[in-house]
Amino acid sequence: MSTPETSRFVRLRVEVVLEVDDADAVTKSALRRIADEAEMPASERAHAESAVTEDTAEALAYLVDPFDLVSQVPGVELQQASWSSERIDYDPDSPDWDLDEDDGDDSDG
Repeated sequence: MSTPETSRFVRLRVEVVLEVDDADAVTKSALRRIADEAEMPASERAHAESAVTEDTAEALAYLVDPFDLVSQVPGVELQQASWSSERIDYDPDSPDWDLDEDDGDDSDG
């Protein structure tokens, strides 16, 4: 019988705020990655190219891969990942963006 204390599975939550100072470079990089995916169906390729061209946040979501975050960590295997991106209003001086603030979750691990 497995209890939460002995579970082999861990949910790691990461929030990252990025400042994009060269949207064109991000878009071009995403388009290169799409072009390099030889097995991508044409309809999916057209959709992906359109999405990353129209929205830098989509281009970033296409470039950022959760597997890259854990692929070099010994003893772990990525089981499932989901991620999204969105444009936000960011004020680093706002208390809403205090990364050290306790979110009430005592399962820091």
